[in-house]
Amino acid sequence: MSPPLTTTLTAVERRAVEEIERSKEDLVALTADLIGFDTTAHEIGAPPRDEARLQEHLAQRLGAVGAQTEIWEPKIEDLTGSRLVPPGLTFEGRPQMLARFAGAGHGRSLLLNGHIDVVSSEPRNRWTSDPNQAQVRNGRLYGRGAVDMKGGIAAMVVAAETLMRLGVRLAGDLLICTVTDEESTGAGGAAAVAHGVAADAAIVTEASGFDVWTACRGSLIPTITVVGRPGHAGWSAADPGDGGAVNAIEKMGIVSEALRHLERQWHGRADQHHPHLSPGDIIPTMISGGEWIVTIPASCRLTYHVAYLPGQADADGWGSKVEAEIAGCIERAANADPWLAEHQPTIEWGPGVPPAEVPSDHPIVRVMLDAGADIGRPGRATGFDNWHDGATFTRFGGTPAICFGPSDVRSAHTIDESVAVGDLVACAQAIAVGALRFSGQVGA
Repeated sequence: MSPPLTTTLTAVERRAVEEIERSKEDLVALTADLIGFDTTAHEIGAPPRDEARLQEHLAQRLGAVGAQTEIWEPKIEDLTGSRLVPPGLTFEGRPQMLARFAGAGHGRSLLLNGHIDVVSSEPRNRWTSDPNQAQVRNGRLYGRGAVDMKGGIAAMVVAAETLMRLGVRLAGDLLICTVTDEESTGAGGAAAVAHGVAADAAIVTEASGFDVWTACRGSLIPTITVVGRPGHAGWSAADPGDGGAVNAIEKMGIVSEALRHLERQWHGRADQHHPHLSPGDIIPTMISGGEWIVTIPASCRLTYHVAYLPGQADADGWGSKVEAEIAGCIERAANADPWLAEHQPTIEWGPGVPPAEVPSDHPIVRVMLDAGADIGRPGRATGFDNWHDGATFTRFGGTPAICFGPSDVRSAHTIDESVAVGDLVACAQAIAVGALRFSGQVGA
C-alpha cells in the first residue's frame, strides 16, 4: 500500500505522483536492467566492463523524452593534480553521461546525480540469487546495486521521464548526470565538475532513507611504515645499541597507540562537535609486516582510514591540517622512543576525499524535506558519516549538493543487497515533486 498523500500537493504534483505509481513496473524493470550491466568498481589497469553500454542505455531513454544527451570519456590531463584521481587511472571505455532538459530560462536549475559503479559481489556463492540478475521477492528488489545506487538512478530517471511525458515545462533546466568511479576513487564526479556540469543545486539519490543529508565527512588514507632490524626469532635479543634485533611490529605498536590516543582526544574536543556528523575517526584498516616466521620483522606497514569534519578542512577543501596533526602525533611518539627517534616512521598519503556541507537553510533542503513529507515519507535534515559525490559538486563545482534517496544504506555492499520497491516509487515521486518546486513550472 502506498503512503497517504497530503493535501498540499498541487494538481500537477499529484498527477506526477500518481503517474509514477502507475509506472511502478517500469521503474522496477529499469532498476533490474541497470543491475544487469556489470559495472563492478574499476581497478587500475583492468579493462572496462559494461560502463559504456549502461550509459548509452540511459542516454537513449532520456533522449527519447526530449533530453539533450552527451556521453564523453574524460581526458585524464584535464584532471591533473586532483586528489580524487589516483596515478594510472584512465577513463578509456568508461564514459560519463549528461542529459539536459532545457527549462524556460527563468527558474533555478537542478542536477540529479548518481554513480553507476558498484562494489564486488564476492563471495557470489553466498547470494540467494545471481547478483547481476535482479529478482523481486516479498516486495524487495534484490541485486548488486539495488540500493547503492542503481535504484536511486532509476528513480531519478523515471521522475524526469514522468514530468516530460506529462508535458510539464520547468522554468529551470533539469540535468541528470551519471558517473563512474565513486566506489573506488571519486574520479567520476571530479571529471563531471571539470567538464562543467553544474546547477543551482543538486540531489544525489544515495540511500538516505528519505532523510536529507546536508553534510558528509572527508577522509584521508595514510600508510605508515616502521623499520626494525632483523634477527633470528629463536635467539635471545641483544641490546639494540649493540646491534641487536628490533621488532618492527612491536615498534608499530607505539605509533598505533599514539594515534588511538589522538582519536580519543578528537572525540572530546569542541571542534569535533557537529549537529549532523560524528567526530573524526582514526581507524586501522590494513597491516602487513615480517619476512619469515622465525625472523624478527624488519618492517611493518599500517594503513588507516581517517575521517574528518567539514570544519577541519583547509581553505581549498582538503585535509592538509589533519595530515599535519597526524604527522605531528607520529613524530612526537617516535621521538620518545630511542629506536624510532633515529629511524623515523614514514607516511605515504593515498587518495583522499573532501568533506562538505550545505547550509540547512538552503532552498533545496527545505524543498526535499517538504516533498518527502508530502508524498508520505517524512524525513529530517542530517548527515552522512561517510562520503558521496555530492561533496565534489559542493566543494569544487559550485553546486550545493544534498543526498535524498530510498532506504536503507545499511543494505549497501552486503550479500543479498536489496531495496523495497515501494521505496523506489516514493523516491521517484519525491524527486518529481522536488523538481517542480525547486525549478518552478511554466504556466503554474
